[in-house]
Amino acid sequence: MLQGPAEASPPASLPPVPDGPRPPDAKRRLRSWRRSDVGELFGSMLSALALTWLLFFALTQLYGAAGFVLVWYVLFLVVYWLVERDVHGSLVARDRLAAVVISTGGVLALVPLTLTIGKTVVEGLPNLDLSFFTNDMSTTGPLSPPGEGGAAHSIVGTVEQVGIATLIAVPLAVLTAVYLNEVRGRLTGTIRFFVDAMSGLPSIVAGLFIYAVWVLRFSYSGFAAALALAVLMLPIVTRTAVEMLRLVPDGLREASLALGAPQWRTALQVVLPTARTGIVTAVILGMARAAGETAPVLLTALGNTSMEWNPFAGPQDDLPLFVWTQIRSSVDASVSRAWTGALVLILLVLFLFALARAVAGRAVGGSRSRGRLGRRGRGAPMLVPVEDIGPFGVAARPHDQSGGSRS
Repeated sequence: MLQGPAEASPPASLPPVPDGPRPPDAKRRLRSWRRSDVGELFGSMLSALALTWLLFFALTQLYGAAGFVLVWYVLFLVVYWLVERDVHGSLVARDRLAAVVISTGGVLALVPLTLTIGKTVVEGLPNLDLSFFTNDMSTTGPLSPPGEGGAAHSIVGTVEQVGIATLIAVPLAVLTAVYLNEVRGRLTGTIRFFVDAMSGLPSIVAGLFIYAVWVLRFSYSGFAAALALAVLMLPIVTRTAVEMLRLVPDGLREASLALGAPQWRTALQVVLPTARTGIVTAVILGMARAAGETAPVLLTALGNTSMEWNPFAGPQDDLPLFVWTQIRSSVDASVSRAWTGALVLILLVLFLFALARAVAGRAVGGSRSRGRLGRRGRGAPMLVPVEDIGPFGVAARPHDQSGGSRS
């Protein structure tokens, strides 16, 4: 028999709820740095220094600056971990110890770079003036003072050679990247293998290849150097462009294909515009790599002391070759010019890297503020109302530019 409402079984009793607010969940959070934390850090350093001095000069006969610093650092890590564990606990101690080790690695990586740039600036800045950018070495002898002569012919050669190499390598690299990531044909594995192998290709091998193929048949020229630089740029730009294309969401490709666009048009008008800024960054990085090469230019362009505007006419100079030629001399004036040329080359490479970072940062900021395909632009796929989509995802009726269907 069915029980009535009065005969229904009573609900199961719930556990009593304690009166008052519930205590907050205990969370283990790492505290931010304060003055006491800085005191603990420097106190541990001083303690480790005292222990190291006691170990080296009082208890044993150890010696050597490198060993002293190494033992000091190891003892500092031990003392600092013990102090932090005793004051803040093991979790904070492990975090602070990892932060110290990582920071030490970053500082050690910056030391040789800082010393190199600092030495170049100190040695090359005194001779850096306007005449260095307007004069060449055609009328400069070995006994001329450092203020005479310049690297105008080398700067022109660098710009022309890197520019021609960019015009050759970038279209091939972008097309190869599209084939590897979008088309994925039968030769994808073979092409990917050769691209990866060329990424570790020594620069002198590229110079020897162009020397055997071009220079022996024709002559030394800036164009031959550009061919060698293009061989070096091609794998760098290709690999970076492939990574940028992989970042494009698959939903954009699927949306374009669902609207009836062929694959080539999807790659040309959807994928490449979306990855445009990343590809530009890859091109700039490849140009920076090519601008600092010496061995391939030495085997293909040979070098020149006078201005050569035509890269097809004969031997041509560039900045790395100018530095190599001047540093070989034992005359102080030539060595000073070499340092100045190295400073100009560093400034050029730093400018290219800064330009790449600026382009990448602008791309990130623009993508956050507004989507690339959120606003109808030239070449962007057209949005179709749901009721107008026919079978297989193809628009049943053509649409005008305003998004409405036309009768």
